[in-house]
Amino acid sequence: MIRSRLGRAALVVSGGILLSRLLGFGRNVLLYALLGREVATDLYVDAFTIPDYLFFLMAGGYLSITLVPILSRHHAAGDDDAARRSFTAVFRMVTTALVALTVVLVVFARPLVETVFPRIEDSARLTDLTRVALVSQVFFGMGTLLMAAQYARQRFLIPTLAPLVYNLGIILGGAAGAVAGNPSPEAFVWGGLVGAAVGNFALQAWGAHRTGMTLMRGVPWRHEAVGEYLAMALPLMVGQSVVALDEQWPRLFGQLVGEGATAGLYGARQLNMLPVGVIAQAAGVAAYPFLARLAAEGRDGELRETVVRSVRTTVAFAAAAAAVVVTLAGPIVRTAYQWGSFDASDTAAVAPLLALYGLSIPFWAAHQVYTRAFYARRRMWVPVGIGTAVTLMSIPGFLLAAGRFGAAGVALTSTVSIALYTVAIAVSWHRAEPGPGLGDTLWKTPVVAAAAGVAAWGAAEAAIRTGLDTTSPVVLFVGGPAALVVYLAVGRILGQHR
Repeated sequence: MIRSRLGRAALVVSGGILLSRLLGFGRNVLLYALLGREVATDLYVDAFTIPDYLFFLMAGGYLSITLVPILSRHHAAGDDDAARRSFTAVFRMVTTALVALTVVLVVFARPLVETVFPRIEDSARLTDLTRVALVSQVFFGMGTLLMAAQYARQRFLIPTLAPLVYNLGIILGGAAGAVAGNPSPEAFVWGGLVGAAVGNFALQAWGAHRTGMTLMRGVPWRHEAVGEYLAMALPLMVGQSVVALDEQWPRLFGQLVGEGATAGLYGARQLNMLPVGVIAQAAGVAAYPFLARLAAEGRDGELRETVVRSVRTTVAFAAAAAAVVVTLAGPIVRTAYQWGSFDASDTAAVAPLLALYGLSIPFWAAHQVYTRAFYARRRMWVPVGIGTAVTLMSIPGFLLAAGRFGAAGVALTSTVSIALYTVAIAVSWHRAEPGPGLGDTLWKTPVVAAAAGVAAWGAAEAAIRTGLDTTSPVVLFVGGPAALVVYLAVGRILGQHR
């Protein structure tokens, strides 16, 4: 029963993420077509650095992770009123703190921008963009809590629409600016604000209401759920790990490389996050409510089996995606971005970055499941402690790699960091939770992925010999299916898919 429900949930989430990532492609294609890989695009990307860090500082990326176990415990006990009281107390506290901190950052945005981006010449313009993006974070924060209420009821459809509406808002904003004769990062950022207000807040408020989760009057500010929430959220607030900060590295270290580096790293990472989102993130989001419910009900054996099964399945799909991304990075970048102001030289600069990022996809897949397994156990400090240690070790690596190898060094260090983090957290889980292990997945998956990569490369080389350019979309449509066929065939021979 759990396996079939988990599978259906994963399909819903992965479908929503796929559509969101496709809209994200459309957003980035429009962004690069109108602004190119130039300073204006760097400004757009940099505008979200401080706001995103505010979101992570408030454990924004983990609000649903910390709230779902609390609500799941009440639902498992059949006490829906207690769930609503807990939700009300946490929602009120988090929203108040988020609004207050946002106001302070809006007031002091200029010195913050000048401190974080000392090499940006147009700091006044970046400050204005940052202020708009800061307001969006309030809607993200409230919306994430409203999504948690739906996840706790194992409802996934409405939450998957949030990023769709958000990306659509950015696209419409950028298009509106172009139609008005002023294509600019401002148009994209204001469109994002509207998308966040509608998709991440208004739509999620409706979705939560449909599950019966409404705010209640008379709930004391010192409700026990607030302390319970803070006890789980505090490790996430204090220990910002390599995963939480991975999106910030291109912005922080790209400026050390030179003009256009931030935009190039951003574009490569966004492409890489398509399979990460569809495969890895979908698996983690879909599995978490089930893991939290199993933990709340004390069904330890089923929890361990679900974790291992989810890791095996997710990593298998992720390895196939990595084989395609690494071997066919050039045609992927050209197909996605080479329109308008984004030319062949930009493709040549971004493709190697995508190939380096692509190596991280299987590690992202395993990480998404293992961390949520720890969160379901309410053992927040373990993944946070490991992630923080890896982050501290990675920062000198980023600085050295950026200085010596440029943007490629930043991308490679990002991949190495997530790999180290995933291996460490996997070892920690299996030591703490005796039960089924990964077994032959550890050697079968790399072998099958390598075979698929060789097939993709061979098919691409054959197509190129006919006179096609190395980055031609035709190469992608030849190499991709070849990789998939070989992956399935070799996987079947080795028994990977049983």
